[in-house]
Amino acid sequence: MRPEIHLALHHNRAADLRAEADAYRLAAEAKHPHAIRTRLGWTLVEVGLRLASPKPALAP
Repeated sequence: MRPEIHLALHHNRAADLRAEADAYRLAAEAKHPHAIRTRLGWTLVEVGLRLASPKPALAP
């Protein structure tokens, strides 16, 4: 498989997963509207993962 196709598929799958996570988060929030601690916790996890992941190398 060509790298461009693989990257495009990866981006599509990542977008699908983000959409599923957002839908789940909204459904859970509707069920438990006072779950600020949970939302804050997941935000901190997301920030931590972004800080821990290496930056992609830019093409020259």
